[in-house]
Amino acid sequence: MKTKNPVSPWAYVPSLYFLEGLPYIIINTVSAVLYADLGYSNTQIAFWTGWLYLPWILKMFWSPLVDSRSTKRRWLLGAQITLAAVFLFLAALNAWNAFSHAQEVNNLNFLSLSLFGFLAGAFVSATQDIAMDGYYLLTLNPQEQSYFVGIRTIFYRLAMIFGSGILVAAAGALVKPGKESVCLTVPWPYNWALLFLFLAVLFALGALYHQRVLPKPASDRPAQPPKENAWNASFKTYFTQQNIVYILLFILLYRLGDALLEKTVPLFLLRGAQEGAMGVSLQNYGLIKGTLGLGAVIAGNLAGGWLLGKYGFKKCIWPFAVILILPNFFYAYMAWAKPGLSVTAALITLEHFGNGLALMAFNVFIMYISIGEYKTSHYAISTGIMALGMMVPSMLSGWLQTHFGYETFFWAASLLSLVTLAVVPLTGKIKTLTDTEKHFRSRAIGLQDAD
Repeated sequence: MKTKNPVSPWAYVPSLYFLEGLPYIIINTVSAVLYADLGYSNTQIAFWTGWLYLPWILKMFWSPLVDSRSTKRRWLLGAQITLAAVFLFLAALNAWNAFSHAQEVNNLNFLSLSLFGFLAGAFVSATQDIAMDGYYLLTLNPQEQSYFVGIRTIFYRLAMIFGSGILVAAAGALVKPGKESVCLTVPWPYNWALLFLFLAVLFALGALYHQRVLPKPASDRPAQPPKENAWNASFKTYFTQQNIVYILLFILLYRLGDALLEKTVPLFLLRGAQEGAMGVSLQNYGLIKGTLGLGAVIAGNLAGGWLLGKYGFKKCIWPFAVILILPNFFYAYMAWAKPGLSVTAALITLEHFGNGLALMAFNVFIMYISIGEYKTSHYAISTGIMALGMMVPSMLSGWLQTHFGYETFFWAASLLSLVTLAVVPLTGKIKTLTDTEKHFRSRAIGLQDAD
């Protein structure tokens, strides 16, 4: 039973979900930008940063620990303090790297130590996700949950814009491009140390703020030990449900094109023209990819939610799938034609808008198949499988791009993305979708989270 909460959710829901989205984008996207700026190869970057998805794949396995040990509030505060420490470690490591000029020799000690820091942050961030969603359900009543689901999504997306857009642009603005450049504010690559120092301070202040404002609902207490077979039952009911093969194929392959491009697109935009890439500066990358692009994702989320609510999943999935794969061909065109900055910005913005639509459809699909007593666990299992489907292709993408070159790689990735059209018909054979369509269409799905 929830106690009356004297603190308005406006005081903590936006800030909580902003701090949830920030480490995800820093660890999975900005890490690749960092390594590209320091001169590591595309093969190294894609393979090693691909491993950073692992905690989000595995988080379903330790979520019972978060439920049964301490309170969600303490898990949240502990995660934010630990993330502050992780980012402080990364700031110190980048400062050491800059001071010792280790990046000049492609230093593997820095690579391994920084990857350890990012991976530790990924595990903490995934744990924060578990605790935050649980705390949200425990602290807010059903009416507040429905109202703030849109607010939390917007602030999660704003964090992604801030992390991959504003922060990257600021890091680039601190110095002129190039290792031999004249200093504007700090010598390169001390700008990266300052970026992570800022994040450390931000999370420390966030933890202090939330310590003061987060309510302590009576319902936020360690869960009773579950039945002995509850964990096994959640997996058994998921993998024995009707049409499970079709479900798994759709989850794993729907975003194949996305997975192949996720790590290589930042590298393609940032690498120089002599490598067959675009040579976009960090500042312009931050504006285009992080701000305009992710702003378009939010617009796509909103438009996708409205369309799904009005017409339903089965009518929307085909056009959404086509919109998802068409922009993959944009990068093949850019690798061939090398258009100017304005055309590049327009194409990337359109790509992100289509991606936002497609993510809404994918998220609704997962909601449709997460039913029964273990629907929360089923949702977590589905998102973990989705992360696996993103992880493996992204790890291989750097080697493939290095071997074939940007233009051939993007054409191949675009053609492979057509597999999306092959798995969409499988959704028509999944009985659960038909049975739950009417129920979900009656809910406000337009602002649901889409990872």
